[in-house]
Amino acid sequence: MKQLHPIMFAGTGSDVGKSIVATAFCRIFRQDGYHPAPFKAQNMALNSYATPDGLEIGRAQAVQAEAAGIPCHTDMNPLLLKPQSDHTSQVVLNGKPIGNKDAYDYWRKPTQAFPPDGLIDFRSEVCSAFNRLAARYNPIVMEGAGSIAEINLRDRDLVNMSMARHAGADVILVGDIDRGGIFASVYGSVMLQSPNDRKLIKGIVINKFRGDMRLFDEGRRMLEDLCGVPVLGVIPYYRDIHIDEEDSVALEQKHRQLAEGKVNVAVVLLRHISNYTDFDTLERDPRVNLFYTNNTSDIQQADIIILPGTKSTLADLLELRHNGCAQAILRAHRDGKTVIGICGGYQMLGQTVDDPNGIEGDIPCLPGLGLLPIRTTMTQEKTTRQVKFEFNGQSCDGYEIHQGISDTDEVILHANQCIGTYIHGFLDNPPVIDYLLKDHSAVPMQSLADFKEKQYDKLADHVRRHVDMSQIYKILSEESFKGKSE
Repeated sequence: MKQLHPIMFAGTGSDVGKSIVATAFCRIFRQDGYHPAPFKAQNMALNSYATPDGLEIGRAQAVQAEAAGIPCHTDMNPLLLKPQSDHTSQVVLNGKPIGNKDAYDYWRKPTQAFPPDGLIDFRSEVCSAFNRLAARYNPIVMEGAGSIAEINLRDRDLVNMSMARHAGADVILVGDIDRGGIFASVYGSVMLQSPNDRKLIKGIVINKFRGDMRLFDEGRRMLEDLCGVPVLGVIPYYRDIHIDEEDSVALEQKHRQLAEGKVNVAVVLLRHISNYTDFDTLERDPRVNLFYTNNTSDIQQADIIILPGTKSTLADLLELRHNGCAQAILRAHRDGKTVIGICGGYQMLGQTVDDPNGIEGDIPCLPGLGLLPIRTTMTQEKTTRQVKFEFNGQSCDGYEIHQGISDTDEVILHANQCIGTYIHGFLDNPPVIDYLLKDHSAVPMQSLADFKEKQYDKLADHVRRHVDMSQIYKILSEESFKGKSE
């Protein structure tokens, strides 16, 4: 296939749909015979994924790789920041945690000291990762972060226009019309670029449009006149396509209450909740009403209670005791309700959680909820791996990403209506879900792999119908392309 330029989907802000649009193009290029791969230089998210070689990347790039039909790799997301508080994040470089950084210190300069590794040049690291990826795939589907118009961070940018310059990428600006202010956000994002960076923006895509598309015809022409950049597509809002989300904004839009006539599954809403995509498959099951809550009454009334993963097990365990959720979970369990713990939630269900070396902070030890016979000690080393396991005699798979070691060799602990596991993706497996719902319904669920493939194809079809693919291919193939800048 003809070599295409890298394409970057940059945004007028956070949660405008960059990840979803990039996912769609990974599938479109694959459908059209290319061999694409996703890339996001720096990601900030608590939803992460384990690569086949046991390293850690942002969940969005794992999803995009799946849409592209290739195994995920750390080169697709070389730098991952996992917030631990309002001011600090764990820094994961090339799939491995290298330490914690205060946000102010991190953003001051792209070269940072991380004992015992010494000085690390993040710009060099992310550019090297891109170069390795670009040597193997065509085209590279890049994703920016947040807004490209954060001019106060321009000299420290690793993921937006500086990365586009390095890659020689054609930038497509994605704006969210659903949130309002589309003209100001698009025009401002273009005009706040330096003259050279402005030349890299080759098109605009308007996302999440509701209503009659013809009503925006004049708006489209006005945007093109204002910005001097073509509007390559207006993508309608959709509700019937299910793609894993990564942004914490998506969590805020999740369902929050009980419902009659369905199996009510309460996911306990933790302050530092991570990998909430663990519950997307269960949430889509027509037998289930899955909702997120820290309301003690709702927890007690639910049929199944799930303690999810967390970036700060001890801090969230302490809060559960203070806000009454711990007691509500224990009362629900005594009433015969099923309680499930995933990763950090699994640790909370044990006897104790110890942190003698202050890995998570200044809480040295807390008693767990005492529903499972395990004791956990926090360790500096992080476990990241993909795993296969058997459940009810059937083969299943998932992945582990956790700090801390529990004193058991069991992959899954199951005792007295309580299940605990370190395995993310545990609830993506039909045998597990059908077991949990066996007393409520006899209708089995479909294969997750088949479901995902259909969703990627539906997303690609939806986007393909509403963007000018011939113009995009022309932009990505223009002979005036000079190659990657140094």
